[in-house]
Amino acid sequence: MGHDIANKELAAKGRDRTEWAAQSMPVLRSITERFGREKPLDGVVAAGCLHVTTETANLMIALAAGGAKASLCASNPLSTQDDVAAHLVVDHNIPVYAVRGEDNDRYYDHIRAVLDTGPSITLDDGADLVSTVHREKQALIPGLLGSLEETTTGVIRLRAMEKDGELKVPVMAINDADTKHMFDNRYGTGQSTIDGIIRATNFLLAGSTFVVAGYGWCGRGLAQRARGLGANVVVTEVDPLKGLEAVMDGFRVMPMDEAAPLGDLFVTLTGDIRVITGRHFEAMKDGAIVANSGHFDVEIDKEKLKEMASEVRAPRASVETYVLKGGKRINLLGQGRLINLSAAEGHPAAVMDMSFANQALACEYLAKLDERLAPGVYGVPPEIDTAVSKLKLEAMGIKIDTLTAEQEKYLASWKLGT
Repeated sequence: MGHDIANKELAAKGRDRTEWAAQSMPVLRSITERFGREKPLDGVVAAGCLHVTTETANLMIALAAGGAKASLCASNPLSTQDDVAAHLVVDHNIPVYAVRGEDNDRYYDHIRAVLDTGPSITLDDGADLVSTVHREKQALIPGLLGSLEETTTGVIRLRAMEKDGELKVPVMAINDADTKHMFDNRYGTGQSTIDGIIRATNFLLAGSTFVVAGYGWCGRGLAQRARGLGANVVVTEVDPLKGLEAVMDGFRVMPMDEAAPLGDLFVTLTGDIRVITGRHFEAMKDGAIVANSGHFDVEIDKEKLKEMASEVRAPRASVETYVLKGGKRINLLGQGRLINLSAAEGHPAAVMDMSFANQALACEYLAKLDERLAPGVYGVPPEIDTAVSKLKLEAMGIKIDTLTAEQEKYLASWKLGT
């Protein structure tokens, strides 16, 4: 079995932490148990490019229980938990190619390694697997039943490929499932981003001016959690509808140029490039903190910040202090990468339970199709969303009403009115 991990001796710690996470993932656990009985993924070769965390480990264990030949690489150089990687290799014989802090060349070598397994289904977080297939491994395309995409940024890239006529495989946008983005993106990102910031800085949010760039589901969640901790939240947006929603939710909304001199702490969650750049750094206060919670490290213009700095210090493990030529300090967290994973542990397991239940059930869906889907980006079938919702409510011990026959008839009719 091939693998490239930091240290096999970390496996026992990874096992304990993965089992701890599993306690908060009852939906995925129930799917794993069923997969173990039914083996719906027999013959499937599953290659994952995901954050190597305890929650992801439980997903990979579920796929293997279903009969899949699974392998895993990291979707971000700073998100790998080395003990979890060791646990999957040592205790589950799942090939893992991921080392925390790996450089760009090693990162792509790891992507190529999982693709060399000849996958029939890929699981992506940011579309690096699919894009590498299209650039370098086109011989794999005929054998791919499809790909699953976990995150907003990846879906954006894939829709761009589809629009340009470049997408040659079917992709299911897991991120667009209601039981993913409404919970993982909002509650998971909101909590874990603040967790990463506080672990990195020990900064007091109460009374601070906290600038949130982007008011999608992730931005909504972060703005709500920051306000809950006493911060004065400012939202920046380019979408008028989202900007209006932020105003109606009680936040101050303004352009980044106006927010730059006001903010004590800035977090980007847009999926776009250079959201914070040179002129914003010039306008910021001395000691301003800048972090990113979008998938790629392109939202904060790190190159411009380096160019402007006369000195760079590292006062804390996940903090780089850039001293500008006039003496002003800008503090960049987590190298501008996902702060919730570079400085903390990512989303809580309880919310990833739903996201990864979608991944597992979507794998089963693709494996059971009579015919391969045409190339394109597809939504998650509504029945999967419904199944995940029901399983989560059951696991929480919550019951809801059901429609009577009369109510169903009324909702299906146009004849009854005032």
